[in-house]
Amino acid sequence: MARAVRFDEYGDRDVLYVEDVEVPRPAAGEVVVRVEAAGINPGEAAVRQGAMREMFPATFPSGQGSDLAGVVSAVGDGVTRFAAGDEVLGWSVRRSSQAEYAAVPVSQLIAKPPGLGWEVAGSLYVVGCTAYAAVRAVGAGKGDTVVVSAAAGGVGSVVTQLLRTRGVTVVGIASPSNHGWLAEHGAVPVAYGDGLAERLKAAAPQGIDAFIDLFGPQYLRLAVDLGVPRDRIETIISFAEAAELGTRAEGSVDASDTGVLAEMAALAASGDIEIPIAATYPLDRVRDAYAELEQRHTRGKIVLLP
Repeated sequence: MARAVRFDEYGDRDVLYVEDVEVPRPAAGEVVVRVEAAGINPGEAAVRQGAMREMFPATFPSGQGSDLAGVVSAVGDGVTRFAAGDEVLGWSVRRSSQAEYAAVPVSQLIAKPPGLGWEVAGSLYVVGCTAYAAVRAVGAGKGDTVVVSAAAGGVGSVVTQLLRTRGVTVVGIASPSNHGWLAEHGAVPVAYGDGLAERLKAAAPQGIDAFIDLFGPQYLRLAVDLGVPRDRIETIISFAEAAELGTRAEGSVDASDTGVLAEMAALAASGDIEIPIAATYPLDRVRDAYAELEQRHTRGKIVLLP
């Protein structure tokens, strides 16, 4: 038996519990991973709350989590890419990563680079692939000036750094407490709140080429008002507004590819991109982990360590 996070109905984080379940057995083309680290994400909270039930309906009892990293403990028929004892990272589409063991198709796993720590490896998929998709969506390249909202958050911190590796000038919207981190990573920090449009214009006197929203719909409308071309405005969260305004809305699903994940893992392992770890929690404190996440003021990732 092994422990796993479960919920039996939609609701707040108090519906979460940890119970003993049978260790999964790998089907053909799968491996079982002994999970060393599993990141948590706002999208998982939205699924559990029922906010995304039309797109991602839950079947109860439901597990939770997509990010994971760990050690292969068993392999299914036909698996040749991995063997027991291999260190891997990747994702689950079954909401099963927040557990001690998870069965995962080999098509959703890569080998963990030796220099990559477990906490980073186990929280890389969602932020890494989402950041990659967002940067790709706006066609950001050398010489561009790109505004990023929530620039020091879990996805934002990766977007900011990925843009910088591509020679982009980043104007990062964040609370003053995160301005030092943004400046240290080559971004121009700007505080949110009243007067933001004027501060953005002052920070980007030559104009804004693209805008990546990681927080909410008000930023899409702000980008339009600032004259940013709509095909270079991207959101990972405000889908209805993006459809209304004709802007872009791409996320991790659009870049869920082992090649993309391997590229992001290599950047993290080399130190070209830092994945800040805001906090770690044991599995039985999963509610506390989501309580911290839902404050929406953490810098970097919150990770469960089963």
